[in-house]
This record gives sequence, structure tokens and C-alpha cells, in this order.
Amino acid sequence: MIRLSARLASARLSSVVVLVLFSLPVFEAAAQQQVPSAPVAQEPSGTAPSAPAPSAAPVFPKPDPADFTASSPTKEVVNAFIQANLGFDDNNIWQVQAIHKTSVEGISKVVVLIGDKSGKQKPYQFPFFVLADGKHIIVGEKIIPFGEHPFAEYRALLQQRADGPYRGSASKDLELVEFADFQCPHCKEAQANIEKLVADFPKARIVFQNYLIPQHPAAAGAAAYGVCVTKQGGSTAFFQFASAIFDGQDGLATADGATLTLNSAVAKAGLDPAKIAACAATPETKAVVDASSKLGIDLGIASVPSLVINGRQVPANAPYDTIKQIVEYQEKMDGIAQ
Repeated sequence: MIRLSARLASARLSSVVVLVLFSLPVFEAAAQQQVPSAPVAQEPSGTAPSAPAPSAAPVFPKPDPADFTASSPTKEVVNAFIQANLGFDDNNIWQVQAIHKTSVEGISKVVVLIGDKSGKQKPYQFPFFVLADGKHIIVGEKIIPFGEHPFAEYRALLQQRADGPYRGSASKDLELVEFADFQCPHCKEAQANIEKLVADFPKARIVFQNYLIPQHPAAAGAAAYGVCVTKQGGSTAFFQFASAIFDGQDGLATADGATLTLNSAVAKAGLDPAKIAACAATPETKAVVDASSKLGIDLGIASVPSLVINGRQVPANAPYDTIKQIVEYQEKMDGIAQ
């Protein structure tokens, strides 16, 4: 995934998809602490080593009531939050270990132990601070939505403002919004996942939003062309254009190459390159591109490609089976008929 520049990142509250923190094989947050495992018995001298014991679910230590000194959040709210994030995989297990008062009024420290039923991964502590509003937590240097329904606010924001070209349903009940940059190689790779989602979830509304990376000089021009292609040819023409741009992405590396690549992609979408170029140069088109990137900033998106599933952010280039599993779980969580 491509990270935004410090200049762009400083414009919004930092946030990352909870999937990255919770469910990927390696938990990379600086605050991670391993739960001590039981000591391994030593083989008696002179004996052959025994076969490794089969893995088993970890046994979490019993919580100490003295570690629950804060009245908010409740254990039930914390469990609902973890369930919303980890419940897509039945192998995940957890236990709320502590909810502490802190020296700052209204801010609580929560500690959750997380493991998996198979015992293949070492369990770890996931500590975080709940802010006084009860709607956000601090994890390391990140601020993340919190609560029993942590994705609801972002879902509503996208339903109001995600206005890019789309495939699938006109309904926004199940809305998958891709944030991408045409010059981003990882965004190109993620298109295989997006195509599978289009095929597997015909009732979903799958939207494309431009999210520009400042290090990519040709991205703004490609985004502007895409806006005008959509305006003149609709969503069908846009996705033909987008496919051609990603296929010819190497051509965006030079100014001359970018012009040829853009014009070729417009022609493949069945439109007039000269008319699209004229439209792309207008202040109105730039405003549309800027508004799309602003939406990503307001969602706290820190890198592309990102996919937001009814308000829940995941890397769009994550393993497809995991993305599909999360989409299906989010459907269930949001009460959407299959």
C-alpha cells in the first residue's frame, strides 16, 4: 500500500483499518505485548525428543476485578467493538482483561487479550485508550472509531458523499467504496480483487473514488480525465477508461507518455480525447477531484488502495478470501438480505 505524504497526513486525524491491527498474521503495533506462554518441559537427558504437542486454544488468565476501575466503557461495549472487528473469523477469540481509570478525566485504558482457537498464533495484549467522547480510541499514534457500531458514522458519510462512478446496485445498503490513485502500482494490483467483488456481490454498489498521492505527478491528470469520461459517457465508459489506464500505467511515467496513455484510454472508452482534455482542464473538474480526495481525508484513510465496506476500511489488496469474508460478515452485521 502507498502511504500519503506527511503534509497530507497532518490534515486529518490519523486512522487505520482495524483489520490491520487485529487480523493480519503479524500484529505490528508498537504497543503489542506477547502473553507469556507456559514453560516448555525439558526432555530428560538421553531420551529421544517427543513429537510436538498439537496446538490448542490459549487459556487466558482470569481477569482481576481490581483491574476494572473505570465506569466507562463497559465490558459489554468493548466486547461489541471487538466482535464488530474480529467476528468475521470464527477462529478469533478474545477476553477483556482490564478497564482502568487514568489520570485524565474521562479517558480509560482498556486491555484485551486476543488469540485464535487453533493456537497457531501467539496470543497478545491489545491495549488502547478510550477518549472522553466514548466514540474513539487511541491505538499507538492512531485514532480509530469505537463503540458497539464503530463503522456507522463513516458509513453514513459515504452514503452522503461517495459520488464517483459505480457498478452494481443503485442501492447504498451494501456500499463498497474503493479509494485509489491511477499511478499507484498497488492500486493496479488491487483491480483483480475489485473485479471479483463485482462478480461475487451483484447486489453491492461498488464505487470508485480518486485519492491522489502527491508523489504521483500524472495522477491528477488521470483523475481529471476520469471525471470527464464519467460526465460524458457514464460509469460504463469510466470503467473502460480506468481499465485501460491501469493496463498502461507505465506510460504515465513521463509527460509525453501520460498524454498518449490518457488519450488512448479515452478512445477505448468510445469518447473524443480532445473534448475530454478540454473538460479536464477546467476548475470545475479539479474541484470534483479535490472533493474526492477530501472525502478520503475525512475518513482518515492513510494509504491506497483502500476499500471501505459500509464504513469499514480494509486494504483493497488484502487476500481476496479475507475481503470476501469481511463483506459477507458486514452484510450480516448490517442486516442486509443475501
